[in-house]
Amino acid sequence: MSSIIVIAISAGGLKPLLQIVAALPPICRASVFIVQHIGAHPSILPEILARNSNLPVAFAQHGEVVERGRIYVAPPDHHMRLRAGAIWLDQGGKVQFARPAADPLFISAAETYGERVVGVVLSGANSDGAAGILAITARGGLGLVQNLDEAKFPEMPLAALKLDHPEAPLTAARLAERVAAHCASF
Repeated sequence: MSSIIVIAISAGGLKPLLQIVAALPPICRASVFIVQHIGAHPSILPEILARNSNLPVAFAQHGEVVERGRIYVAPPDHHMRLRAGAIWLDQGGKVQFARPAADPLFISAAETYGERVVGVVLSGANSDGAAGILAITARGGLGLVQNLDEAKFPEMPLAALKLDHPEAPLTAARLAERVAAHCASF
């Protein structure tokens, strides 16, 4: 079975996200899901990522079947959740003042895929992703956070570190290496 990689970004997270996406191998055995705090504002994140990726990138669609070697981006104003091989989108209440938010994705991924989940929390100015990282590591998955000195807004990775004890914080370059290796290993 393939692994699931979930990534949370907010303020200051685009540059490290681009490093991670660019490092993913053309034959990736994982499915990658990204949540960016964009609210209801239009987004061109899939187009930006596609220019830097070897993998196809698109906004997730409600009910879409999860496929390996693809990058799915939460669409504006929708939480993205994973359930038994499919993507579910909703406009439920904001989490940490955000919709889309990372915690709904991370928690649903942990509940559905357990130890096959890798969660990554990048730069951001709130605590979204912390509860999700805790859910991932509690079910045997891997929790990774960006180095606090490198993150432009270290609040999100710091919140994850305080709530849980994922691996030591990594620079964007090291995160890219770890995620790429994990993507190629399954």
